[in-house]
Amino acid sequence: MNRTLNIGIRAHDLPKQPLGSLVNDVADRGLGSVQLALNKSFDFDTRPGTLNPGMAHLVGTAFRRRDIQISVLGCYANIIHPDPDERFSALSRFKEHIRYSRDFGCGIVGTETGNVNPDIIYTEENFHEEPFQEVLSSVRELVDEAEKFGVIVGIEPGVNHPIHSPRTMKRLLDETRSNNLQVIFDPVNLLTADNHERQDKILSEAFSLWGDRIAVIHAKDFTIDDGRIVPAPVGKGLMNYKFVLEHLSPHINIILDETSPEHVEDAVRFLNSC
Repeated sequence: MNRTLNIGIRAHDLPKQPLGSLVNDVADRGLGSVQLALNKSFDFDTRPGTLNPGMAHLVGTAFRRRDIQISVLGCYANIIHPDPDERFSALSRFKEHIRYSRDFGCGIVGTETGNVNPDIIYTEENFHEEPFQEVLSSVRELVDEAEKFGVIVGIEPGVNHPIHSPRTMKRLLDETRSNNLQVIFDPVNLLTADNHERQDKILSEAFSLWGDRIAVIHAKDFTIDDGRIVPAPVGKGLMNYKFVLEHLSPHINIILDETSPEHVEDAVRFLNSC
């Protein structure tokens, strides 16, 4: 492709460290952006009622000083948690991230779509109509809040969740009916040991159905071991990144995901060589 890509990293894939040290760690690796989950990178209390503009400005300014974009404010939440109190708390925390997102200098708050179980595990119970409707209800609630503040809700589909395929993601976009809902696309999340050999077809369907709604890409890799997908460093597995990169808009944020610090340099080199 012979172009320099816009590559960043999930900040919590680097060691937990003070804010200034984290910013320098990201910058010194030549990365231009982060997906920042506050409670995973710092010892921050992010329960509802704890975020505020001052904290957000402090964090955002530290990254801006090194020309690092907070491309996604990660708010990992089970938005269909079976316990109503837990679900209410998860949605309240996400809404608070939405309200202060712009103070961080960030326009996207992202999450996956949860699980019918308290723990996020693979179960085909997620694939029924009722979980989809619960996701739709929660996402509409979050998007309503996002529209008030000019922020994007980024939803990441994956086989461990009710939004588990290109078509269920398309349905969520269609039935939410708001451009404040966009996609955080991790191609590996749509693959299994059973379907990975058809990855180009699956990814083609995703790009065809909602390629114009992809706001951020996650980059990780995988191999197959004993009939299971297992993580691998980017460029050392079976993910067809040449195919993926050919379908991306210029300058889109590519966030290294589940990439350990010692593999960052090789991952960046590999992606830029595709």
